[in-house]
Amino acid sequence: MAQNGPGDAYVEFQHVQKSYDGVSLVVKDLNLSIGKGEFLTMLGPSGSGKTTCLMMLAGFETATNGEILLDKRPINQVPPHKRGIGMVFQNYALFPHMTVGENLSFPLEVRGMGKDEREAKVKRALDMVQMGNFINRRPAQLSGGQQQRIALARALVFDPALVLMDEPLGALDKQLREHMQFEIKHLHESLGITVVYVTHDQGEALTMSDRVAVFNDGRIQQLAPPADLYERPENSFVAQFIGENNKLPGTIEELNGDKALVRLATGELIDATAVNVKEKGQKTLVSIRPERVEFKPSMMPEGAHTLDAEVIEVIYMGDILRAVLRVAGSDDFVMKMRNTLGQTKLSAGEKIKVGWHPLDARALDPM
Repeated sequence: MAQNGPGDAYVEFQHVQKSYDGVSLVVKDLNLSIGKGEFLTMLGPSGSGKTTCLMMLAGFETATNGEILLDKRPINQVPPHKRGIGMVFQNYALFPHMTVGENLSFPLEVRGMGKDEREAKVKRALDMVQMGNFINRRPAQLSGGQQQRIALARALVFDPALVLMDEPLGALDKQLREHMQFEIKHLHESLGITVVYVTHDQGEALTMSDRVAVFNDGRIQQLAPPADLYERPENSFVAQFIGENNKLPGTIEELNGDKALVRLATGELIDATAVNVKEKGQKTLVSIRPERVEFKPSMMPEGAHTLDAEVIEVIYMGDILRAVLRVAGSDDFVMKMRNTLGQTKLSAGEKIKVGWHPLDARALDPM
């Protein structure tokens, strides 16, 4: 099924397949359109096909079948250095024997650019990533975060319309990684370039992207803006992979349009939104986000079914309290509560009732 990007498609994968052994497919019939100026993230576990797609777009891998278009032009037979694509790798890929300035100047020299123009572009790119004072340093004299900024500047120095990023922040510590996420997002917004970003970090994908393509087993499972992915997962894989998620197994008791009545494995009945379940009697997993679960009667949404719960443990996490509950036969049901003044304290062994708005429960395929 073709997935269309906003505006004019700048990058298109048309029925693209990739096999390394001629038998099994790593990428299976990929149809994907990426809009000009869009920040699209390919997200998925190891082996899902996301990095292979990026490498085919860069020209480092060849599609077994199908066609890749860049600005309406087929590029399957175009060598990587003639595609005009900027590339940022996880390991930075800086030349250790060159200074920062020489690293940035190199792709401009390859393109036959004159010295004065090269120097102006190098200065502009370094200023973009706030590294102008490091022009004469060598990579070994830089921290990991500084090297990543230089790698980013090198990808931008020749003004490419498309930049590919392969797990570029994977080697950085958590605080620096989060800081760099916002820097890259702001650079994208100010320059208006098209970015295709690969990561297995869901938080990174949700923070930075216009849309996220969730990959598994060589296929896109869902392609949507971050809020849609999180709030409205279309199958159990996406619900489990994006953020924390409770899942309650059950059977469809009644179906009426997009409304489902589900009998849980322990016999209770709850309402849910029918997503990809089709008939009465079908097995389902009901997905509920932990922050949508409520236990205070005054906060319980109208019409919510309530379930008996027992507190197993409460974990202090600073801004939130994370309660692990026993609910409907599940011992790993999670409820998240904001750590606010006057928040009711729960303790292990306490019996409570929990509920949620029926729209926050999604009846999905069983995994």
